[in-house]
Amino acid sequence: MMKKFLKKLFLFALPLMVLSIPLDIMLSNYLKKSNNYNGEMEVMNDIYSGKASCDIAIMGSSRAWVHFNPDIIEKAVNQSVYNFGHDGHNFWLQYMRNLEYNKYNKAPKTIIQSVDVFTIQKRKNLYLYEQFLPYMLWNSNMAKYTSTYEGYDFFDYYIPLVRYCGEKEVLKEAYSYWKGTKNPNDKTRTKGYAGRDKKWNSDLKKATVKKEKYTISIDKPSEELLEKFIIECNKNNINLILVYTPEYIDGQKFVKDRDKVINVYKKLSKKYAIPFWDYSSDSISFNKDYFYNANHLNKTGSNLFTTKFAERFKKEITTK
Repeated sequence: MMKKFLKKLFLFALPLMVLSIPLDIMLSNYLKKSNNYNGEMEVMNDIYSGKASCDIAIMGSSRAWVHFNPDIIEKAVNQSVYNFGHDGHNFWLQYMRNLEYNKYNKAPKTIIQSVDVFTIQKRKNLYLYEQFLPYMLWNSNMAKYTSTYEGYDFFDYYIPLVRYCGEKEVLKEAYSYWKGTKNPNDKTRTKGYAGRDKKWNSDLKKATVKKEKYTISIDKPSEELLEKFIIECNKNNINLILVYTPEYIDGQKFVKDRDKVINVYKKLSKKYAIPFWDYSSDSISFNKDYFYNANHLNKTGSNLFTTKFAERFKKEITTK
């Protein structure tokens, strides 16, 4: 009796499953066109289409995304550059993005890994979780690395359309591109980069009102994954540079045990004989005019920093 019931249930569900696959593909394809979500889908689209192939890959968080201008580096060293800065996420998902890049693009000659106090500190939830929706079905890397956060479960990764249930705003976004009310050519980023034309805001002031100091909690698995990544780069003959980009001095003072994180990067640099360039004490870090908050350079600061970095990179890395 039970066997007969299960057979009927299967026969009933099969057409629904078959129909759900093309619907999922169609919905995902329209959502991929979105220039919302801080341009993260633009980067992923370039990765999956093979358009992100480059000689120099820039990895990191939003500090990489808004701090390194690929055009300036390209002009200085005559090599192709792409910025893969992943907004709001630490090395755990930066590494996942690198894995996806390697599946569809040529290996870079050099990787510039932007590090900061948050690189090896892991958040609990998926920031801008919507950015993963069009790409996560049957994607083993995405399932492995995003499932360690609060948000998605087994069915979201392996059953078509399930992850879109209840996502009204996401469905509206996809519909707007199907309807043609939004233009997919209106891009947020260029080669993964977007300079921010902003002036200093009150983020730091608000943070200091809430607490006297911000305490860093190092996530050991993220630290171990960073070390694994360094070993992989050495094995694959990829030049790797760890770079701590400028950070406003008052923001540095706000972080308790900041030196402990810096020492992790110094230790890895020494252990594997890779450069670690720390711009915490650079003159840029003492000038508020170059920042829009304590962690992020504005467009003027970004261009100034990238120019400094490109000159040093050309002198110490390319010529070498």
